[in-house]
Amino acid sequence: MFKNLSKKEISWMFYDWANSAYTMVVTSTIMSLYFLSSAGAALTGKVADPAVTANAYWGFANSAATLVLVLLSPILGTMADYKGKKKQMFQTFLFTGVIFTALLAFIPSNQWMLLLIAYVITAIGFAGSNIFYDAFLVDVSEDDNMDRVSSLGFALGYIGSTIPFIICMVFVVLATLGKAPFSVETAYKISFIITALWWIGFSIPILRDVHQVYGIEPEPHFVRNSFRRLGQTLKEIRKHRHIFTFLLAYFFYIDGVDTIIKMATAYGSTIGIGSIMLLLILLVTQFVAFPFAIIYGKLAEKFGTKRTLNMGILTYCVICIVAFFMSPERDTKTLTIMFWVLAMLVGTAQGGIQALSRSYFGRIVPKNQANEFFGFYNIFGKFAAILGPILFGWISLATGKANYGVGSIIILFIVGSIIFHFVPDDREL
Repeated sequence: MFKNLSKKEISWMFYDWANSAYTMVVTSTIMSLYFLSSAGAALTGKVADPAVTANAYWGFANSAATLVLVLLSPILGTMADYKGKKKQMFQTFLFTGVIFTALLAFIPSNQWMLLLIAYVITAIGFAGSNIFYDAFLVDVSEDDNMDRVSSLGFALGYIGSTIPFIICMVFVVLATLGKAPFSVETAYKISFIITALWWIGFSIPILRDVHQVYGIEPEPHFVRNSFRRLGQTLKEIRKHRHIFTFLLAYFFYIDGVDTIIKMATAYGSTIGIGSIMLLLILLVTQFVAFPFAIIYGKLAEKFGTKRTLNMGILTYCVICIVAFFMSPERDTKTLTIMFWVLAMLVGTAQGGIQALSRSYFGRIVPKNQANEFFGFYNIFGKFAAILGPILFGWISLATGKANYGVGSIIILFIVGSIIFHFVPDDREL
């Protein structure tokens, strides 16, 4: 798998292995289950439907974290274009995310609002570090190898995340079944500690081996000049029409992807699927995602990145349709089968669509301004991710049906696909 890859490419890819534990354990499963349980208990008797209300708060919290990153991303990226700054900023967000992930274990479960605030900070640390991690792709790999390196990074993330997830799942399942000498709440807290240790431990290769290659020379008043350069780039964006068109398409379709990642477990819990079954489904999804992330990279080599991305967007449209028909009125067995189908479809497309979006963008941006442009990449992607959870939460609350909220996400994929039609074929660049 690592044949003909350099040490720095492999070290870069292992950050996907490291931070995917956070995505799997905190964003997608354990933290959402823990929060829904804590908030649901606290809201019982205070609102008509505690589960739906807790779901909405979870969506709003994800939107709040994203909003902070939206405001910070472009200026952080512009500042990181100065040589020597990218690594510093990467480390700052990495350690913020790791520390607050560990702190989740020490906040009492009845303090559900404090839990939500701490979670928002972990999400900021995670997403902030990824701005600079993504931008490091131009420093470690050549254009003709970016699809492969990016796809392998996501593949490593999917298979790597299963290890801490299985460990955490064992603790949670044993506690749920009364077979452990500790409570389910304690099992959740142990999971946060495991995630923090995994994340920082496997970040050592990128901290040690990956360094900024492209950038501009340091200059006095770099903060002020960063704002000036950012303004200049905004004025000249018309000169990079293909970049802007891609970012606009990405704005819509990646919103749907991120929303489904963040809300899947909460949605499954809301429609009545048990926590143990949810954990099992999501574990299997990771094993499905591992080979398909690699397959997407190979398909891009054969058919082109643009065509392969279109296939991923179409798959997500099908996912939204399946989710829409998962009405709570259906029996639990049928809902469980449908959720399995939905999860497997997500597994086939999730890694590929993220990896190829990253590598396509890495090829079309000016290398010396990679951090600045990846700041825009993140601002378009993350700002879109504000809309998805809000849309999910608002429609769920307005209709009282979570499946309506998930089904509405298809609009974003359709709009994204239409705009993406006008993006140049990567084989013609």
